[in-house]
Amino acid sequence: MTLVRVKDDESFDSALRRFKKQCEKSGVLSEYRKRVFFEKPCIKRKRKALAARKKLIKRARRFG
Repeated sequence: MTLVRVKDDESFDSALRRFKKQCEKSGVLSEYRKRVFFEKPCIKRKRKALAARKKLIKRARRFG
């Protein structure tokens, strides 16, 4: 759960900006998007395999 305490001299806009940043860091929105619609198991496997492949390529570029 994301919690932002507003300081006395802080504007609403800056508090909202901090809240959005914390939500993005904790992965709340991505988790929500995953749960909104049902995803078939075969599509879930394909998505995970693609993510693993991208991660492997990214590591190879960095260390290679």
